[in-house]
Amino acid sequence: MSDSDSDDWGDEWLPYSERIEWSDVQPIPQDDGEHPVVAIAYSPRFREVFDYFRAVLARKEKSQRVLELTADALRLNPANYTVWQYRRDVLRALDSDLYDELEYLGNVIRDNAKNYQVWHHRRVIVEMLNDPTKELELTSIALQRDNKNYHAWQHRQWAIKTFDLFEDELTFVDRLIAEDIRNNSAWNQRFFVLKHFGFTPEVVQREIQYTMNRIRVVKNNESAWNYLGGILRYGGDEAVNQRADVLAFCEELYTSGVRSPYLMAFLIDLYKEQCLEQANTNESEALARKVYGLCSDMSKKHDVIRRKYWQHVADNLKSKLSEK
Repeated sequence: MSDSDSDDWGDEWLPYSERIEWSDVQPIPQDDGEHPVVAIAYSPRFREVFDYFRAVLARKEKSQRVLELTADALRLNPANYTVWQYRRDVLRALDSDLYDELEYLGNVIRDNAKNYQVWHHRRVIVEMLNDPTKELELTSIALQRDNKNYHAWQHRQWAIKTFDLFEDELTFVDRLIAEDIRNNSAWNQRFFVLKHFGFTPEVVQREIQYTMNRIRVVKNNESAWNYLGGILRYGGDEAVNQRADVLAFCEELYTSGVRSPYLMAFLIDLYKEQCLEQANTNESEALARKVYGLCSDMSKKHDVIRRKYWQHVADNLKSKLSEK
C-alpha cells in the first residue's frame, strides 16, 4: 500500500522509531506467515504506524499519544474497524472532549464520505454526547457533494428518527428534488418523513398532487412514479378515493402520446386492479383488453428486456379471471 495522501503529511512528520517519547515501545510487525501467497507491498510509513499500533494495542495503553497514533493509522486506512474501536476506548479512558472529536470527524468525512466506519464512529460519538445539533448540517454538506450518498442518508435518517428532527425535513427534501427531480434518495427521504407524520387525508391529497405535478415536468422519472405508487398503497381510504383522479391523469398523459414505460406499467396496475374488482362484467372485459394490449406493447417495444415478465402479467390476469 502506498501513502495516497503523502503530500498532506508534510516534511515535518517524524517516524515513530525516531521519536524519543516512543522509545519505550517495541513495535510488533505484522505476521503474514512464512510464505504468504500474496504479499502486500505496504509502504514504510504504513508498516511503521501499524507496527506501533499493534504494540500499544497489545499493552492496552490508552493515552494522548495513542490517540494521536490512531489518527495517523486512520489517515492511512480509514476503514480499519479495530483502530476506530480502540480510538473510542481511548476517548472514554481519557474523558476527552468529544466535541473536538466531532470536529476531527467532520474533516475525515469530508475526504471519506462513503466510508461506513467513519459514519459509524460519528454515530457513537453523537450518542455519547446526546447532541445531534451538527448532524443535519454535516449530512447536508455531504449530500451537496453527492446527493445519493447512502451513508450520509442513513446517518441523517438515524439522527432525525433518534432525536425527533422531522420538523423542517420536507423543506430540505423539496430543495433537493427541485435541484434534481430524478434524485431517488430524496424521494425516498420524503416518504420516510411522511410515514412519521402519518397519511392523513390532507397529506395524501397533497402528495398525490405534488407528485403528479412533478411527473408533468419529467414524464419518464421512475422515482416519482414509484413514489406515487407508494402513496396509493399506504394512503388508506383517501388513496382509494383518489384513484380515479390518478387514473384520469395517467390516461391523459397516455392519450397525449407519452409512452414512458413507468406510465404504462402504472396503467397496467390500475387497470388490472379494476378488472379483478369488476370480474365477469362487460367493463372487466374491456379493462382486460387494455391490460393485454399494454403488456404486449411493453414486451415488444417499450420494455423488451423484461418481455417475459409482461407476458407473465398478462397470463396471470387471464388465469385469475378464469377462476372467477
